[in-house]
Parts: sequence; structure tokens; C-alpha cells
Amino acid sequence: MDVIIIGGGPAGMLAAISAAEHGNNVTIIEKNSICGKKLLITGKGRCNITSSLPIEEFINNIPGNGKFLYSVFNNFSNKDIINLLKKHNLEVKNERGNRVFPVTDRSMDVLNALLEEIKQKNILIKTNTIVKDILTENKKVIGVRTEEETIYADKVVLATGGKSYPKTGSDGNGYEIAKRLGHTITPIRASLVPLVVKEKNECVALQGLSLKNVKITVKHTKNNKIIYNDFGEMIFTHFGLSGPIILSSSAHILRVEDIDEVLKQNKIELLIDLKPALSEEKLNLRIINDFQKYKNKQFKNSLEDLLPKKIIPIIIQLSKISPEKHVNEITKQERQNLVKLLKNLKFTIKDFGSINDAIITSGGIDIKELNSKTMESKIIKGLFFAGEIIDVDAYTGGFNLQIAYSTGYTAGLN
Repeated sequence: MDVIIIGGGPAGMLAAISAAEHGNNVTIIEKNSICGKKLLITGKGRCNITSSLPIEEFINNIPGNGKFLYSVFNNFSNKDIINLLKKHNLEVKNERGNRVFPVTDRSMDVLNALLEEIKQKNILIKTNTIVKDILTENKKVIGVRTEEETIYADKVVLATGGKSYPKTGSDGNGYEIAKRLGHTITPIRASLVPLVVKEKNECVALQGLSLKNVKITVKHTKNNKIIYNDFGEMIFTHFGLSGPIILSSSAHILRVEDIDEVLKQNKIELLIDLKPALSEEKLNLRIINDFQKYKNKQFKNSLEDLLPKKIIPIIIQLSKISPEKHVNEITKQERQNLVKLLKNLKFTIKDFGSINDAIITSGGIDIKELNSKTMESKIIKGLFFAGEIIDVDAYTGGFNLQIAYSTGYTAGLN
């Protein structure tokens, strides 16, 4: 059988490998000059290949339709992608948070291993080629039309990615092709994306400050419901907040009902606990000790043992304690307010960052229109989907790449 894979990202490459393994003639059509352009920038250029968690725990890390993926993870797991890379002499290592990276810390080595497998399986790659349409007859795939030619095929896998990082080629064109064939596209949003906050002045002052080992709690203030909490690392930007725990929180915030309206009403708060290892009582005692140590100093010079230098002016401003006030003049009430501030530094979420800065896209091909065991369309026979184009999305930590491999491999298998 002749199989065409539209898109040469991780999902498309695995679909091609899988289809070729089962005796098909396979062609990858890629709009860029190389395959795997987006793969090269993952994990800050190091490629967070997958997660080392047991595959059954992956579903808990996929807030976007995770249960739909049970079958595909059984077809191709995290162990399978690691074994495929090892076959091409690329060893991997585990890092914090169960993240798996190549020992070389180079995403190019991951891409080269996949391309070597593609070469060994005699898969044809057509680069710099844009697919305009998938051709059908009687609701069945018969081929594709590119800008230059018509190519006939028995099966087609659409693996063009989402809308995040459009410079890498994932510009949403695949959604339009699928829509013309009768598929429903669920609302497209940026996920795993920095957050824009109302308190812009504070963020500009703190820009570039990275906080490690802090706790965040995201709340819906209308019903006082906790949307998300996490512990780890974050960073301040000129427009708001970013870093691993912030990106993960965005995947939960976007799922709040009527989120656009809720954000307009300033109803989403993000609280940062700067000292999560200390209870309020213990933090109070710690501050008492520091104040004793600096009893002859002004308040503005008393917090350097407790906080990063860059955040001290902001904390002083928000505490409403005069910076010139001597430490031994600070009242018990003022000290207790300071404790509460350090445990609940508040920001109001105004918006999500641009989809251009998002790691992944939420939304896409409606899963109700796909067979979860094969990734085949229920609308067009012989049409399969793989990767980010499908309405599935996960947290950071290698889960999204594993979704790409597993859905790609399954589509190619069938």
C-alpha cells in the first residue's frame, strides 16, 4: 500500500517508521527544509524525550483528554522510544521530575537517530513541499494535492502539529484541511504558556528573577475554588510569570468555564508562597530572629538573609511598612502581615501569553470523530491523525512528545 504522511515532526516520523515496518511504501511530505524542526527546540535544545514514569501514570499528566490515549500508549510506550534511540547508539539519562534526556544533551542527536531509522526503512522524504488538500472519493482517501502535483495513496496520516511556535511550520494549516473534509476543530488555545498579570509594574521590577522551591496556588475567587497548586521553579518576565510550574498551571486555567470572561473580571488569582518549607508560625519566629540580629538597622536592610535582593523592594512596598522604620519599632501586627505576604504573594491573571510562545496547543481534531484504537477518522476512510493536531495536551515533562510518538506509531500501524 502507498502511505503518505503529511508533516515530518515526531508524530509524522513515527507514523512513517511504523507504516514502513508493516511493508508499506511510505512518503513523508514536509513543508520545511528539514524534518523535526520543532523537535530541535524542545527542552531548550536538549530534547526532553519522554518521562520515565510508568506508562499507566501518563494519563494523570494529560489534562486534555488523557483517557483517549490508553490504547496508543500500549502500542508504543516510553520504553519503546528509548529502545529505538538506543538501537542507533543514543543513550538516555533521567533528570528531576522523571524527565528523560539524551546523554549528549543535544536534540539534534535524537532527530538524527529517527532520521537514520527512516533511511534504513527506505522512506521517501519530500521537503519544502506544501500539501494544499487531501483528496477523497466516496468518503475515502485517494491521495493528496501539493502546490506542484497530485500524489495518489491508499492511506494518509495528517500530522501537521498545532499552532504553537508557527516559525517551526505548525501554523494551523492542518486544521483547515481537516475542516474541509468535515472534521470538527475544538477551540484552539495556547497551553503550557506564560501568564500575563495585572501587576505589571511589580513584574517589570522583578524581570529575570528566578525563584526555586516556591509553591503556587491558583484560585478562582468567585467560588474560592483552588484550580491548581504546584511546587518548583518559576521566573518573572516583563509582562508576568513564566517557568515550569507557571506553564503547567496554564493548562488548568484554560479549562475553567467561560475563562475569557473570568479573566476579564479579574477572578483568577495566583498566590506564591515564597517560604513553603516554613509554616506561618515558624516563619514568624525566623523573622523575629532576623529582626533581633538587625535590631539597629532600618527595615529595608533587614531582609537580605530571608529573600533574594531583587524582590526585597517589592516586598517592602507591599508590606506597607516604612522602609526607613527601624526594625525594633516594627509592631507585632506589621510583622504578622509581613508573614502573610511572604506566604501569599498575590498576582491577578489577566491573560495567557501569545500562542507563539506556547509549548503546545490545546484543542484540535475532536476526539469523538477518531477511533482511539487506530487513530483513523470516523468520517473519511483511510485518513488518520497523529500528534498535536488532535485535541489532546499534557503537562511539561516529556508527555507531549510521548503523545506524538504513540499516536504516530499507532496511525502508521493501521
